[in-house]
Amino acid sequence: MRLAVLTVGKTHSGKTTFARTLERELPDFIVLDQDLQAEFINTHYRKLVPEKGPNTFKMALSQTILNHAVEHTGHHIILSNSNLDRDGRRGLLSRFGQKGFKTILVDFQIPDSVLFKRIGESGRSTTIFRTTTTSYEEVLQRQNGYHGNGPSEGEADHLLTIRSEEDVIRIIDAIKKIKSIEE
Repeated sequence: MRLAVLTVGKTHSGKTTFARTLERELPDFIVLDQDLQAEFINTHYRKLVPEKGPNTFKMALSQTILNHAVEHTGHHIILSNSNLDRDGRRGLLSRFGQKGFKTILVDFQIPDSVLFKRIGESGRSTTIFRTTTTSYEEVLQRQNGYHGNGPSEGEADHLLTIRSEEDVIRIIDAIKKIKSIEE
């Protein structure tokens, strides 16, 4: 039985750090991160990026990578994206279920005050942005519009919550336990 771990959280909440740590702890997992596709596209194919509306190019590339990982590997998958949109999450969870995956949502509930502080201290590149977004502060403000779209019990096979950095090891241990039970 394969696992699909979807991170859910705002910018600078620790999703990528968590995903990379989980991947190091469990080498049969692979991280799929849309920010990497955005950076690649914005670096090499900037003229193909739509200025407004959905970034269909990034979504298509991300979907191709996900399809390959699902169909042509035996890896467990970590989707390290914001996954804040409930309908988008449902579609992913449904697809994973149809392919026989057990699903885990890891909900990052980090206070905005912590996120704004992390943004201020971060040296993270902005090459993932399209021309319409100028800063991570703007991203966080936009993401606050998804309030109330957080995951709920029953949405996935397992729902785990991270409220602070201290929770990360506990959640990784919980995923290890789920993996051992499902094998």
